[in-house]
Order: sequence, then structure tokens, then C-alpha cells
Amino acid sequence: MIPTKVQERLIAGIKKYQPIVARAQDRDINESDTVTIITDIFESVLGYDKFSEITSELAIKKTFCDLAIRLDGEVRLLIEVKAAGIDLKEQHMQQAVNYGSNSGLDWVVLTNGLIWKVYKIIFAKPVDTDFVYEFDLRKLSPKKQGDLEMLYYLTKEAMGKSNKNSLEDLHTQKLFVNKFIIGQLLLSEPIANAVRKVLKTMAGEAKVTVEDIQQIIEDEIIKREVLDGDKALEARKKVMKATMPPKPKVGVAPAEKAN
Repeated sequence: MIPTKVQERLIAGIKKYQPIVARAQDRDINESDTVTIITDIFESVLGYDKFSEITSELAIKKTFCDLAIRLDGEVRLLIEVKAAGIDLKEQHMQQAVNYGSNSGLDWVVLTNGLIWKVYKIIFAKPVDTDFVYEFDLRKLSPKKQGDLEMLYYLTKEAMGKSNKNSLEDLHTQKLFVNKFIIGQLLLSEPIANAVRKVLKTMAGEAKVTVEDIQQIIEDEIIKREVLDGDKALEARKKVMKATMPPKPKVGVAPAEKAN
């Protein structure tokens, strides 16, 4: 839940900066002037101290990132800024992620003042990236809680020590509450078996198998895009791991399957 004072600040910030970023795009201002606007947003809307918590002096492999957020002496967030008139592209995301990975930071924001994209860097081998969420500042409604939360996750209050895991929690939610995971859950044996039990109470002695139910779900209910590709494969692995029955302890016979 967003604290009342923070919510009031976010609402005022949306109303103030929506016309500012729109004019910046119309005027096609340069990157340096866009950085100035982003710095002001991080100060007056997101709540950071301009002189001690927002810096443009973070060196990464002999170059400097556009902006970084430092809290309690620790850099927590990198911000890669592009000019307001430039459409954000894959190459810009890669540049931002490279900065983050080279500096050992988990969280990166890519923005042109209008569009804001938030990424989580996964330090695996090789380094990977999860796109967490994005928003268009021009389209945020100060009356919608969900829109305010888009901004809130980037505030000092959310990123502060007591709420260090706010973005982490959102990232976890995005990883598991999505169409790929839910699609694989629908195909899993526990869910199909639950459907089978209900059908047997409805259809009496009609022959209903788990395999039949899974086939219908796969062929006639779930879209192919949910079942195909790397994301679907990763979701399948997660669901299989979560729904796999526990291994019986040594010396204890496994429970018999229910009819």
C-alpha cells in the first residue's frame, strides 16, 4: 500500500510532468536536456535528494552512466536516458543492461522521459535479463492505483532499506503469475486430476482419464503461443518441479494413488 504522503506526491508529479515530457517530445530536445527532466522527476516525484542520492558520476569501465541512485552509500539503480524524441529500441536496452552487468547492479531503468522500462539483470552464466514492466508517463492516470504503483516501485520509499525487496517482489510475481506458468499449471496432472474428479461426479460412470483432459486443454483451450517457445519450456520446468510429488523417505512405502 502506498503511504498517503507519497501517493499525494505521485499524483501531483503525474499532473506536473505529463505536459512537460509531451512538450519535450514535440520539441525533440536533446539527451542532455532529457537527463535534466529525468533528474527533476527522481527528485520531486520519486523523492530522492538531488545532491546526495542522484548522481551522474558513476564510472563504468572508463565511461559514465547517465544517472544512478545511491542509498545508504550503495548504488541501487542505474538509469539510462535517451533523448525525448527517440524511440527506445533493443540496442538501447542492451546498452543499459551492459552498464548494469558491468557494474554488478541488479536493476536498470531505460527511459526517454515518456516511456520507462525496468529490467532485472540475472547474474547467471551467461548474464541474462528479465523485462519486469514498463509505463508511459503520459498515459498514467492519477486516479488509478495501479498506475500510481508503476511509479511507486521506483520511489525512495519503495527502494529504501525497509522496503528493499519491493522490486524483487514484483519481479517474482511477474515470473510466476503469467500466461505461460498458468498454461502449464492447467496441463499439470494435479489440475487435470481435479477436473477429472468433478467430471466423474457429473458424468457418473463415463470414462474420463487425466490424459483425455490434458489433450483437450492443450488442443482446444490454450493458445499455441502459450505452449511453444523458450518461455513455455521454462514454465513447464518450473511447474513440473512444483507439482512433483515428494520422494518417499527411506523405509517408507509411497502412498497408493487414489482412484
